[in-house]
Amino acid sequence: MTKITLIGAGSTVFAKNLITDVLLMPELADATIALHDIDEARLATSEIVAAKTAAAVGASPRIDATTDRRRALADADYVVTTFQVGGYRPATVTDFEIPKRFGLRQTIGDTVGMGGIMRGLRTIPVLLDVCRDIEEVAGHAVLLNYVNPMAMLCWAVSRASTVPTVGLCHSVQHTAAQLAGDLGVPVDELRYRCAGINHMAFYLDLEQATADGPIDLYPALVERAAHPAPFRGDAARSDGGIAGLSDAVRYDVFRRLGYFVTESSEHFSEFVPWFIKRDRPDLIDRFGVPLDEYPRRCERQIAGWEELRRDLEDPTSTIDVRPSDEYGAGIIHSIETGQPRVVYGNVPNTGLITNLPEGCCVEVPCLVDGNGVQPTRIGELPPQLAAMMQSSVNVQALTVEAALTGRRDHVYHAAMMDPHSGAELDLEQIWELVDELLEAHRPYLPDELLEPARPAPAPREEQP
Repeated sequence: MTKITLIGAGSTVFAKNLITDVLLMPELADATIALHDIDEARLATSEIVAAKTAAAVGASPRIDATTDRRRALADADYVVTTFQVGGYRPATVTDFEIPKRFGLRQTIGDTVGMGGIMRGLRTIPVLLDVCRDIEEVAGHAVLLNYVNPMAMLCWAVSRASTVPTVGLCHSVQHTAAQLAGDLGVPVDELRYRCAGINHMAFYLDLEQATADGPIDLYPALVERAAHPAPFRGDAARSDGGIAGLSDAVRYDVFRRLGYFVTESSEHFSEFVPWFIKRDRPDLIDRFGVPLDEYPRRCERQIAGWEELRRDLEDPTSTIDVRPSDEYGAGIIHSIETGQPRVVYGNVPNTGLITNLPEGCCVEVPCLVDGNGVQPTRIGELPPQLAAMMQSSVNVQALTVEAALTGRRDHVYHAAMMDPHSGAELDLEQIWELVDELLEAHRPYLPDELLEPARPAPAPREEQP
């Protein structure tokens, strides 16, 4: 019987979606589903939701909820990670508020920039602890990681653990659906090939499948890009008004680079130095960049949680059992049954993208069947795309190095290499910002990173 363990199962909505996807597949309907979280109240809600989901689909899984991580992991076949170290408060709030005092603004802050670096430093040790437990009590398990910063975490695991791991994100399939809407193409007719790094992958091919053969959709996208960018969702403008979440950032980047990126405009704007500038509020409004967007989303979710929890736990309420478009359950199904699927996964670069560094974490199409997750080779990316990705890979590499070696100086180096931080702050400001963030995150960081760093070298004297 297949055993699936969710670490961070207190992320109740995600847990419900994954469990729904799993139990809607007849071959997995009797699986053992182990739920683990350190928050007993959230875990209890997720256990109720899991049972209601099983009843709604007529499945008979064994559901085991526990705060004992090793018990949850024992003999697992698949481990799904969805936790957040430090939570929204204090960790995420700290990641936004301290940089803001230095004039450094962010939108999402979970993958890149100072927020991404700090989240990586406090999360890598915990994820590696999970991997050590897997190695000891579930040595054959496959790790499906949904935790951000995706590339940093998967890279660290590939260096420091033997656990087979694939990082999963929904930006590829979500953006594909958005592009289908922008172009008026049925989403089930869309065909694409995408590659890069997490949150900075690009559609190398974008086509519509028709009875007469494939149609290249990039010319239609060029025509669409000549008009105002579409809006998605709601966000606050800098003048206090309300507008939709503009897609102007990535449409502008598409016009200049020739390929469309998978990540949302609000998030992509902080990967690069061109859109968020403290002395250019005109850029913020022109491109509709929603500063502090992730905290705003978290606050809305927190405000609505108690009502949602009561509804989920209400024995008279029904559970929505529609399948999601996440990859996790499909991967498990394909490995268990041999039914082939193609997903987009974050995996070590073993010659998959030849103009990105060997060993870094790349996002590429992967064939999944009874042989497991098998990444496909892309070859060279267009050089302008690889060059832009390399800037983020540098930050990832130095953050991973800091986490694995305990070298605090590499935290400064990672921050120095971040394109957005470097465009806004001088070196002394970056040093001071890193010091403040490390001290603020002291409860969540290994002792090695809290030791005073070696002083910066003194300037060399000019030789006569």
